[in-house]
Amino acid sequence: MNGSNEMTLSFSARSENEAFARIAVAAFVSQLDPTLEELNDLKTAVSEAVTNAIIHGYESDSSCLVTIEARIEGDFVSIAVSDNGLGIEDLELARQPLYTSKPELERSGMGFTIMENFMDRFEVTSRVDGGTRVAMQKRIESKKALYN
Repeated sequence: MNGSNEMTLSFSARSENEAFARIAVAAFVSQLDPTLEELNDLKTAVSEAVTNAIIHGYESDSSCLVTIEARIEGDFVSIAVSDNGLGIEDLELARQPLYTSKPELERSGMGFTIMENFMDRFEVTSRVDGGTRVAMQKRIESKKALYN
């Protein structure tokens, strides 16, 4: 595939839209012919980012919007999930494995760790009362290239 392609998707911060976000990103990335493992990595990372935006960013306020921006450039896919919610007070602490700001919801505190391990590049920016943006990138090794 030559050139680039991009999409932007905004949806209500409702937990049932997490599956929609996964499927939308998977459909968009399918043009690169990813392996099943690559597709599952992307879908899992998107799920974690969207769930964090809904639960932590907006505290499940469904009147708010979560936005996903995805861009394909060559064999790389870049995905950003953002909210305009509460933001993260201590980003360093929030990125520690097993840390959760919502223990009463029995959250595992592994979202950022999972995203970071499943993607090639991972960055979180946040501002208290200004929202959070999770930017991720993954190189897709086309199945077509594997069989040639």
